[in-house]
Amino acid sequence: MTGTLTLDARRQAAAARIAIVPVPAFKGKAGWEFTPLGKLDLDALVPAPSGTADAVDLLLDPEGAVGISAESAGGEGPLVLRLADAIEQHPELVGAHLGTVVEAESALVVRNDAHWTDGAFVYVPRNVALDAPILITNVHEQTGTALYTRTLVVLEEGAEAEVWDQTLSADAETEGLVNGVVELVVGPNARLRYVGAQEVNEQTWVFGTQRAVVERDGHLDWVTLGFGGKDGKVFLETKLAGPGAHAAVTGAYATRGRQHVDFDTLQEHAAVNTTSDLAFRGILHGRSTAVWRGMIQVDRGAQQTDAFQECRNLLLSKKAHADAIPGLEILADDVRCTHAAAIAQIDPEQLFYLKSHGLPEAGAHRLVVEGFLGALLERFAEGPVREAVAVALDRRLAEVLG
Repeated sequence: MTGTLTLDARRQAAAARIAIVPVPAFKGKAGWEFTPLGKLDLDALVPAPSGTADAVDLLLDPEGAVGISAESAGGEGPLVLRLADAIEQHPELVGAHLGTVVEAESALVVRNDAHWTDGAFVYVPRNVALDAPILITNVHEQTGTALYTRTLVVLEEGAEAEVWDQTLSADAETEGLVNGVVELVVGPNARLRYVGAQEVNEQTWVFGTQRAVVERDGHLDWVTLGFGGKDGKVFLETKLAGPGAHAAVTGAYATRGRQHVDFDTLQEHAAVNTTSDLAFRGILHGRSTAVWRGMIQVDRGAQQTDAFQECRNLLLSKKAHADAIPGLEILADDVRCTHAAAIAQIDPEQLFYLKSHGLPEAGAHRLVVEGFLGALLERFAEGPVREAVAVALDRRLAEVLG
């Protein structure tokens, strides 16, 4: 839906489609082989709004960050608003973008469209650079409920912004579901850094549909951290829509117990001379499982594409399991596309070497894992983002290793 819109009309249209858009089945929908939804009744979990972030321990807390407000400052300046307020105050601007990047085609997105309670709208006009990072925090706090969130970020030509977006649980026991939709619009020659993270408890289903469109000479630096949840699936897609567009995607997950995470990534090259670089790393403990399915898609005519993807997993126990499934779909003949995937346990020789130099076994394990995850940090320049990701990884590693 584009142009002028009302929130009620959009919700009603989506609600009418819930009954006709089937929930993905184990044998009926490609991509859901590892995360079937047969035991989950999506409609039994009543939508409930986010709790306050005041009482939770934030995973992301960038210095000098600006939160989401209820009213715009007026004029043609940047907008950092709650999505519902943005629809009321700027219907044509929001309507031109909402639902155009992530279309309501799946059962999860349709329900998000109908039920979202918390959302954010970040809009940066042409040639404007935001000085401070934007921080969005959603908290699932009511047991037996679903938290539906929506984030829409729009950067016009030449604009620059940094957005940090996190979903947390109010406590360790609250059961339920979180289902987030993220739409990122990076205009010509614009630069966006988007850091998305979830650290919900291990009683919560986690679903996400996140997609970015990068126009001519635009640059997207996307970081995603998936630490919590008991089960679920996240789609993370990038479309390089204009010549010279670039996207770097960096992901990390760390699981324990019986957690299951499932990431489905897509790098779509739809124009000439575009580049993408995706790297995921995961550590798994206990009986936890992880799936990464990655696709580099080069559309017809998208010559001079340069794309890379990798996923590496480190198993910290004999009962942990990971699947890494890279893929290529190439319809152009002047391209460079490569991928890598690896799944391994800690090398006993590394442990022996470290212990022979005086480290206890627990310390040796931790040092090996830190070195494995450290390769992700090298993708960031020295500064606040690298430091924040390092702190988040260190905090999660302490929880996983006990």
